[in-house]
Amino acid sequence: MTKGPRDKRMSIDEVVGSLKSGMTIGIGGWGPRRKPMALVRAIYNSDLADLTIVSWGGADVGLLARAGKIRKLVYAFVSLDSVPLEPNFQRARQAASIPDVVELDEGMFQTGLRAAAQRLPFLPMRAGLGSDVMVNNPWLKTVTSPYDDGHGHEELAAVPALKLDVALVHLNRADQHGNASYLGPDPYFDDLFAMAADQTYLSVEEIVDTAGLTVDTPVQRLLLNRMMVTGVVETPNGAHFTTCTPDYERDERFQRAYAAAASGSDEEWQAFHDRFLSGDEASYQAAVQAFTEENTK
Repeated sequence: MTKGPRDKRMSIDEVVGSLKSGMTIGIGGWGPRRKPMALVRAIYNSDLADLTIVSWGGADVGLLARAGKIRKLVYAFVSLDSVPLEPNFQRARQAASIPDVVELDEGMFQTGLRAAAQRLPFLPMRAGLGSDVMVNNPWLKTVTSPYDDGHGHEELAAVPALKLDVALVHLNRADQHGNASYLGPDPYFDDLFAMAADQTYLSVEEIVDTAGLTVDTPVQRLLLNRMMVTGVVETPNGAHFTTCTPDYERDERFQRAYAAAASGSDEEWQAFHDRFLSGDEASYQAAVQAFTEENTK
């Protein structure tokens, strides 16, 4: 590939090759929605280990837990929506195979990303106070407001920054420089992940020229700018089997097959792995296409 100035296009292998064991990796999207699954699948098949994963989790967390890649997990939930508890995550939690687990209130999780994005050590908030979040994470501290609002000096939760070495996010469109837009109804918190990270790798359904990012699309749909992005990868269907509205919705039939294999015997999971996860991304997409054709006859 011939690259011009500020051309940040990369391959999946180049992105994963730039990562190192022991890193803290934030994964964008929301549960089973717009997850950078092509990049996650490549990490699943890599030699990377001892990762700290920070995620509003879905199959991204499940796959990496099943592969034994996670040393520490920071999450607010791990769900597939129509499958309430992600089954590979459930298996890992029941087996205590993730050494260090931090479960935060959803608002606290967001505040931790905001603190990291602002390069602050923590931010104060009310969420979490009086809950078992504070009980189960006794290392969490509180601070007293220096201001008296007429009701005394309020005690607040001091939510530590969720600083990331790397963020992985998936959006609908980007240019070769890393400017990117979402076309669905929700930006989730992908911009916060990017700003909380030292490096951000972006996968997209399509790379277009810069002018094409705003054709028939409001400018406010531009979620990431090139200053936030280290590399961009074109990965059509790269969020599968999660949603990437309006390009495609969640593949419920495939998700049921994934959940059944994850909840089944080791042999059932191995068969699923061998069919769908043992090769590269092109092999995965071909296997998914064959599965779809088999189940729509």
